[in-house]
Amino acid sequence: MKIWGQIILVMVSIIFTAYHKIVSGHPFFTTDFFIFTLIAWAVGWQYDLARNYSKNARASEESYKQLLDSLPEVVIIHVDSKTVYVNHAAVRLFGAKSKKQVMGVDARDFICPEYRGRYLERMKQAKKEKQPLMNIEYKLRRIDGSSFFFESSALHIHFGGKEAVLTIGKDITQRKEQTERYIQKSEKLALIGQMAAGLAHEIRNPLTSIKGFIQLFKSDSKQQEYYDIVLSELERINNIVGEFLVLAKPSAAVFSEKDIKVLIRDIITLINSESSLNNVQIFVDYEPELPMVSCEENQLKQVFINLLKNAIEAMPEGGNIFVKLQEKEDGKISVKIIDNGIGIPEERIPTLGEPFYTTKEKGTGLGLMTCYKIIESHQGEILINSKVNEGTSIEVLLPTITQPLLKTH
Repeated sequence: MKIWGQIILVMVSIIFTAYHKIVSGHPFFTTDFFIFTLIAWAVGWQYDLARNYSKNARASEESYKQLLDSLPEVVIIHVDSKTVYVNHAAVRLFGAKSKKQVMGVDARDFICPEYRGRYLERMKQAKKEKQPLMNIEYKLRRIDGSSFFFESSALHIHFGGKEAVLTIGKDITQRKEQTERYIQKSEKLALIGQMAAGLAHEIRNPLTSIKGFIQLFKSDSKQQEYYDIVLSELERINNIVGEFLVLAKPSAAVFSEKDIKVLIRDIITLINSESSLNNVQIFVDYEPELPMVSCEENQLKQVFINLLKNAIEAMPEGGNIFVKLQEKEDGKISVKIIDNGIGIPEERIPTLGEPFYTTKEKGTGLGLMTCYKIIESHQGEILINSKVNEGTSIEVLLPTITQPLLKTH
């Protein structure tokens, strides 16, 4: 450590004392001289120490930046949505000529409008948590205006003496395109034929009923009863089409931090009246301390309402439903819905979730397919176990808001 501060201040003290001796004739080595020199030495030492710390900090920050620049993954650091650092991989990703084109820019300017709400909620979560958040997907724009899909995790850090959020991730556009092409090649024709046949069958039946009852309007006086039936069948058609729209409509849901216990309690409150009418009791069991999940609340409610309704309908004579919530060791929360209903044959379980596969008289199979789609978008999974005449257990696994490891590969 250099001691120039000490030397300079001690020299100032000596020069000042010498000048005072020449002017006033006082002795050189006095008590005041030793006190002032000691103070000058102490202040100089503190100055040199602070300067050395500052120098080491700058060197450490430069080494940190060099390390980040060498990473193949994209690294971005934000302070209050302002981009304060990007590595070379990020510069290439955004199609910029230099870091200056990206640094200092509001991060929201690079995010497609439908994903900005998701980003803002993500930043709130990152500042609150002290662990890496689970990977999440965004749609971003490059300097030239072209768009791409970006998957990233986030972590709260301190950078340049300020609270910041470090985002690390990668471009997944090619992976998404490849997946879509594989799906189109392997399933497109089969799915179109399956859905077309099912849709024609499902819509034709209520339309036949409507046609018949409209013909009766001319000759029968019980028109109110017929109106009710016609409206019921029209509503059925509307529900079928609505389920198709849920499956087909692309959306960028705004994920927020939620307590899964509260969400499940709200759902059971909504469905309690229907369960009571069917002589079904719902029991909930959960661990006292469960981590939060990042989710789109309404979508998850739709999933669990569908699953609970299926469980109720599987017990026409009444029975019990057990809902169990627990944390798994791999950074996931398990929500199990267990009924003692009629069950599902083992050979039919792999086909669950396919369109128009259902055991219900007036079902379409789209409800469970929608559940699979929603849980997949939350990076979770649905596991089903069932035995005929014994019951069914459906387990929904969701990642917690914080993950054990920062996964970028």
